[in-house]
Amino acid sequence: MKKNFEFIAALAFLGVVGIAAIAGLPGNILNLLIFMMIIALTAQGWNVLGGYGGLSSFGHAAFFGTGAYTTTILQTSFGINAWVGLVCGVILGAAVGAMIGFLSFRAGLKGSYFALITLAFAEVLRILANSWDFTGGAAGMLVSINNGFAYLQFSDRRWFLLILIGFVACGLLLTRWLERSAFGAYLIALRENDQAAQALGVDIFKIKMQAITLSAAITALAGCLYVQNFLFIDANVAYGSWISIEALFAAIVGGAGTMLGPLIGSVLLLGLGEITKSFSGGIAGVDLVVFGIILILCVAFAPNGIRGFVSDLWYRRKSRGKAM
Repeated sequence: MKKNFEFIAALAFLGVVGIAAIAGLPGNILNLLIFMMIIALTAQGWNVLGGYGGLSSFGHAAFFGTGAYTTTILQTSFGINAWVGLVCGVILGAAVGAMIGFLSFRAGLKGSYFALITLAFAEVLRILANSWDFTGGAAGMLVSINNGFAYLQFSDRRWFLLILIGFVACGLLLTRWLERSAFGAYLIALRENDQAAQALGVDIFKIKMQAITLSAAITALAGCLYVQNFLFIDANVAYGSWISIEALFAAIVGGAGTMLGPLIGSVLLLGLGEITKSFSGGIAGVDLVVFGIILILCVAFAPNGIRGFVSDLWYRRKSRGKAM
């Protein structure tokens, strides 16, 4: 019952955002909501592997950037439809995830070792993208402005927000399936105790490979949509550590391994970051300080994230009411 309520509440929130966008919002608020949805989608990708699987990654930029560059190159160099480029970006991002997973899991890496190897792969890809001519090198790549559904570009940015909301809603549906499926149960078992899960007959290598491939595909999708929004990409944006940190922070602060966590975290962090910037008097980096403080507070007082903290308070209040 609680899971159903969370799912309905999340869809209702997305519906309200969509209705508000259609009704008309200031341009800066619309841009903020678009970026929130991109980060929420990226955090949903991280959450599959790091939240449910317990395999924390510091290098999801490797998948984000692969998706972003794939769709950009296909559009600018080969004139391929943006939607086809998006599909190809997701497939190639998933392939990169499978490759990193195969090398890491065959070597038995987990914990901090796995986190660092993902960071290393993302950095290698950043250096390569910064050097190769067909990726634009250090100058980056621009996507031509061609408004229309086929190009996934719109003069009225409300339509792009609605598409993003649809993808985030699909992410919620996927998470809901994950929590109810045998695959999700195996993944959580690995998170809790991988040796015990293996002793019970779970093929941990297969489950990990499926998890990182799915996680990479979702993150690559976010990278594709990022490009279609900003129409520019370079190595530091695509493969920079910033996106890995945003995804990790949003999922952990909101509640890793939960359906609502990535959405809550992205809305809270980006919302507070924007508010902080408006009151900081133009001082650079103040929003990052706020992010750090929020993360420290979550680790100290809400280790299960905002969603877990609210849930614990609800149960405590409910228990006290029954006791009285």
